[in-house]
Amino acid sequence: MEIESSKEISVDQTLDLLDKNITDYQRLKPVPFEEFLNILNARPSRILRNIFQAFHDMIKYYVDESEETITRDIDRLTFTNYDCSRLFVEDSENSYFTDMLFANRFMKQMEYLRHGAQQNRIYIFYGPHGCGKSTFLNNLLNKFEKYANTEEGLRYEIVWRLNIKKLQDKDKSLNVSTFEKLFNYVEQGEGTRFKRKPKEGLLAGTDAEYIEVPCISHDNPFLVIPKNQRRIVLDELIKNDEFKWRLFTEKEYEWVFKEDVCTICSSIYHSLLERLGNPKEVFKMLYARPYYFNRRLGNGISVFNPGDRPLKQNIVSNEMLQNRINTLFQDSNVINYLYSRFAKINNGIYALMDIKAHNIDRMVELHNIISEGLHKVEDIEERVNSLFFALMNPEDKRSIRDFPSFEDRIQYIDIPYVLDIKTEVKIYNNIFGRHIEGSFLPMVLENFARIIICTRIGKKSQALAEWIKDPAKYKNFCDEKLMLLKMELFSGNVPKWLGEDDVKSLDNKMLKKIISESEIYGKEGLSGRESIKIFDQFYSQYAKEDQLINMPDLCTFFNKFDDQPKKVIPQGFLESLLRMYDYCILQQVKESLYYYNEEQIAKDIKNYISAVTNELNSVVKCIFTKDEIHVTEEFLESIENRLLSENMDKKRRQELRNDVLREYTTRALSHEIMIEGKNITETRLFESLYDRYVHNLKKRVLEPFIENENFRNAIKDYDTEKYKAHDKRIKKDVKFLLDNLSTKFGYTSQGANEACIYVIDNDLANKFK
Repeated sequence: MEIESSKEISVDQTLDLLDKNITDYQRLKPVPFEEFLNILNARPSRILRNIFQAFHDMIKYYVDESEETITRDIDRLTFTNYDCSRLFVEDSENSYFTDMLFANRFMKQMEYLRHGAQQNRIYIFYGPHGCGKSTFLNNLLNKFEKYANTEEGLRYEIVWRLNIKKLQDKDKSLNVSTFEKLFNYVEQGEGTRFKRKPKEGLLAGTDAEYIEVPCISHDNPFLVIPKNQRRIVLDELIKNDEFKWRLFTEKEYEWVFKEDVCTICSSIYHSLLERLGNPKEVFKMLYARPYYFNRRLGNGISVFNPGDRPLKQNIVSNEMLQNRINTLFQDSNVINYLYSRFAKINNGIYALMDIKAHNIDRMVELHNIISEGLHKVEDIEERVNSLFFALMNPEDKRSIRDFPSFEDRIQYIDIPYVLDIKTEVKIYNNIFGRHIEGSFLPMVLENFARIIICTRIGKKSQALAEWIKDPAKYKNFCDEKLMLLKMELFSGNVPKWLGEDDVKSLDNKMLKKIISESEIYGKEGLSGRESIKIFDQFYSQYAKEDQLINMPDLCTFFNKFDDQPKKVIPQGFLESLLRMYDYCILQQVKESLYYYNEEQIAKDIKNYISAVTNELNSVVKCIFTKDEIHVTEEFLESIENRLLSENMDKKRRQELRNDVLREYTTRALSHEIMIEGKNITETRLFESLYDRYVHNLKKRVLEPFIENENFRNAIKDYDTEKYKAHDKRIKKDVKFLLDNLSTKFGYTSQGANEACIYVIDNDLANKFK
């Protein structure tokens, strides 16, 4: 008994908990029209939105814009760095990743969506097999459904509560007992709800209070107000601000003043007005409730796959409700409760997943609806203002060739294969897990993505040929067709290795030419599905616990291909990619080996300038550092060894001293310091010597790799017993190198060691000498 009692308590507590926590239904409760007007007064921009404006707002809500631009000059804003992860990745069953090019095209189209004759178009997302069209559209629709059912995306629809008693009193000939028989129960069916008047929290009495009839077309309650009264009402309701100005002047809000309410709601309104003879009493029966979207039920969002068979009957009626309306109004023709399936997605979204099989017929059926915005339901004209989406493969375009007039109503939005290195890598991380990055040496995973993307972009570029006159000067960074450069630009990055003249000539006009060429790319080459399959093969074959995947592994893998993947990789591309990698990793090692103290270098240069202005063997006090200097050959040579890269004979040294003395006396001191008031560090002489000093330091930094066998052996022996036997100074330098590779370039300890061994074994220091 005690066990049963405790179970009862547990169940009761669970039900109480559910009763407390489940509150969604409260948000969906209808509110009187008077309260709706108060809400409109408080938030007019949210309440007065059609499907196009709401969809645009959803996109803006989920997509984040970055201040970054594709160019180095912030004044030359050309492309926006959109972060679409909250829209297509977060909380998605299958993630879809947008590259910079597609994100900009997509956002541009979504901006147009707010304006103009958007209801007269169907938006077709067009792209090759394996580009992710279905994932893209499913994620887009799921996010809209989620957004539309939140406070941020809330829109209202009409629901009538026909007060039986008031209408009954207007016609005494109607037998009361008839109503009692008709409404002596509570019932909820499609398109109608019968309510009883509650008493002390319970359903009481025997008479139904009202019949609830929702608007099948999901119209905004404001549209019930006659057109000639709407501007006056809004002028009274909304305060004078920017939104009110836009509402009264911009084309995107024309629908508020010109659109008709659906035929059913119009009939109910005019019948009530005729019966009651008082507009105020009519509006008391008008309610507003949140427009609830549910794709699974086809409410507000309907998605059709090619295999979904068309319904035999597209016209829907409700005979029981029709009879009750007829009985209530005593007229069989005044309100005709008849509608089509399209009404359920009015002010919503209608989507076709691929124009094949049965979806071809659906596409044809949409022709008149999209053109006129109307759909005939027997004698009734049903208005359909919906957002129409479709997916299409290139070969399916022939399905609509028989309707040339349809082409004017179609807005194609290309969904190509990914052309952005960072985005391609994100896809691999998403499919296989972020841990895969730990299996690669830095830059190698990105180079895998570059090989895949090179199959998707054109081999020739008229814009690049016009911009870069001499591609050979970038042979250490790029292939001869400049495809690697295109990839960088398509990723929103201007490479640092570009010469200053080429950077300056990359103005908006030239950049737009290059980017516009991208619109023809991404339709051929290795698809998204193929790239994932190839990566799986590559990773399974080369991922090891004791060694990271390197560039030779990558080149070997693709060179072994005998089938399609190898054929679509441009000839010589792998060699160029390897050369770029070798040069970059060598620069990373040089940068990590290089250690300098900026303060010490500046001090050396200041002291040297002072020294050359004085006689040999003199002792002077530097006017810049206040150091006491003994001007000797040894002192001058110690600094000149850093300033001169080669031919350091006595003649060359003397030439340098004469040049420094002449520049100091004729320009630095007499003009820049004394007239312009510059500090010595701001003079042309100092900057020239500083650059030369740093350049030669970096140039010589690889000498241990080339000339010191012990240093090279210490790197190979690192983290082994043999390493302990090496010279203390060498061990310090090796540790400095490996630590810098980790902190500056993201190498792991193992990766830094393997990178250095790669540089040594392939003699890269001499290769690029």
